[in-house]
Amino acid sequence: MTTLAARIAPWLPARLTAATARALYPRFEPELTRLADMLPAARACGTAVDVGGWYGPWTHRLAGPARRVITLEPVPHLARVLAASAPANVRVVRAAASDRVGTAPLWQPPHDERGERGVSSLVRRDDLHAPTGRQVPCVTLDELALHDVDFIKVDVDGAELRVLRGARALLAHDRPALFIELETRIQPITPVVHHLRALGYEGWVLPDTDTDWLPLPSYDLAAHQRGTAHIASQGLLRRALTPAGRRRRYVNSVLFLPDGRAPGDVRHHGAHARTPH
Repeated sequence: MTTLAARIAPWLPARLTAATARALYPRFEPELTRLADMLPAARACGTAVDVGGWYGPWTHRLAGPARRVITLEPVPHLARVLAASAPANVRVVRAAASDRVGTAPLWQPPHDERGERGVSSLVRRDDLHAPTGRQVPCVTLDELALHDVDFIKVDVDGAELRVLRGARALLAHDRPALFIELETRIQPITPVVHHLRALGYEGWVLPDTDTDWLPLPSYDLAAHQRGTAHIASQGLLRRALTPAGRRRRYVNSVLFLPDGRAPGDVRHHGAHARTPH
């Protein structure tokens, strides 16, 4: 199903579309307003990584507290829009993050070559994607040789394990916080949870804007998503314009923190989490 926003976007200037998406996005992903729970305090954040930049809601927010932001976006149109509007401390890499270097087909919905829907993936879904993929360059986060990484956001619609496997050395060395979109309607989330638990990471979810973070084991994310799946199909514009009092929360992202840390407990992350260079 094509959303209203995706139908309108090709008729609007790209910068206006991007600015509108960034302005509306926190209404249904309120974690964007809780960066202080996830990042070191007061400009102590070194590098933040945005995997799957889309129109840049996370890229632009992260550019404030982080000294540098690396954004990966494989869709050419979106990468150009991001590069043209990004703050000076942002570097846009036009590639998909994966577990190996090379090229791979990027699957997109029919008639969404510009990527407005934000559901492109290295993993094809029969119910969503066109039968032919677009070949895009792939990199691993380890290959990028990043340093002082404090935070990684991942929104790749089913290719999460590929991203994580391609970042094994980075995760072992810098121990960044990870904010990962996980949806049971795309695939089971257990493999990602188990993979990260083996690396010393545990998950946290934010059920609502005025609540505290809850440990993932105490929150049945799969049941929640089954009960609110209809909300996810409504699209950005419709969900954002729903009055706040009637807007239900669809939780589809998990914050993973290493080494027993809890949200908000990242103030001294840089001093204790990294091994010496």
